Amino acid sequence: MQDFLVAIADPVRRGALSIIWDGGEHCVCELMAKLGVTQSRMSRHMKALKLAGIVVDRRDAQWVRYRRNTDLPDEYNAIIEAVLNAEQHDKRNVA
Repeated sequence: MQDFLVAIADPVRRGALSIIWDGGEHCVCELMAKLGVTQSRMSRHMKALKLAGIVVDRRDAQWVRYRRNTDLPDEYNAIIEAVLNAEQHDKRNVA
């Protein structure tokens, strides 16, 4: 649980999750472009999410594509959904 909570605490990782949580596969280059971070920083963040079991990856030639881990327990999925919804709520109330 500790690794899971640490993994979703970072704003860049939450940003990546908000993109990945659509159910599709996304490469690091897409995530870094959308989140405005460098390739090395994005790769480190994705590694943390992978080590926590939140995402899985697939190598496609020189690309690594990430997607949500469909084997993640329902309780963990519920936490991620709640965090992402709360973050969207906060963004709407600030704007």
